[in-house]
Amino acid sequence: MKVGFIGCGNMGGALARAAAKALGAGSIFVTDALKGRAEEFARETGANAADISLIAQSCDYIFLGVKPQQMQSMLSEIKDALAARRTRFVLVTMAAGLTIETLRAYAKGGYPIIRIMPNLPASVGEGMVLWCAEGTQDSENEAFEKILSCAGRLLHTEEKLIDAGSAISGCGPAFVCLFIEALADGGVQCGLRRDAALELAVQTVIGTGKLLEKTRMHPAALKDAVCSPGGTTIAGVLALEDGAFRAAAARAVTSAYEKTLKLKG
Repeated sequence: MKVGFIGCGNMGGALARAAAKALGAGSIFVTDALKGRAEEFARETGANAADISLIAQSCDYIFLGVKPQQMQSMLSEIKDALAARRTRFVLVTMAAGLTIETLRAYAKGGYPIIRIMPNLPASVGEGMVLWCAEGTQDSENEAFEKILSCAGRLLHTEEKLIDAGSAISGCGPAFVCLFIEALADGGVQCGLRRDAALELAVQTVIGTGKLLEKTRMHPAALKDAVCSPGGTTIAGVLALEDGAFRAAAARAVTSAYEKTLKLKG
């Protein structure tokens, strides 16, 4: 199986590394519009630097790792190569806001397409990858899941919900980083060194997430378990409530979702 990546920047590169780990670097072919990036990636990982036409002509899975505004021109460049193929292939798009229907219109063909919305933690194998598919076979979906098995967790969903899900998982790392930074700032204000405050904040977020994952406890139940009557934690929780913390976090998600809808035009 040959897996090609058109674009190996931050997100495309993270997924290409995960695919190389899952399948072996020899199965991975990369290209990028930025001069020298694909060659550097190949040197680092052992993958194959290739031109875009080779990927379009021969790869079984073609990951389209370009920005949404570049997608139409890129697909226009390879549409003839795709149309000339006599073997099945699957296009995998990670462009925010572009539907499968739109991608097929750009590519000028009713090709099997998997639409994904990954997030940056995929670069360390802890990603959340939302995906949906149209025109693919069960065996192709299984192979796709194997390709990204080292990227983190995959969640199959309806296409109409993929933008809503991405407003949490795709944008969420930025929101979580703001929270971690704020926790560390509070620690510095209380007299901690910056490095110690950051370590405490990062590990607290990691540990709490793992605890919720393993116990399946509702976040509200865990919060209540930590809040002793008249204690320090409830005082901090009330300070967050005074700042409308939960409303602000929820609004961050809905604002990101609404912006995605605007990008669709």
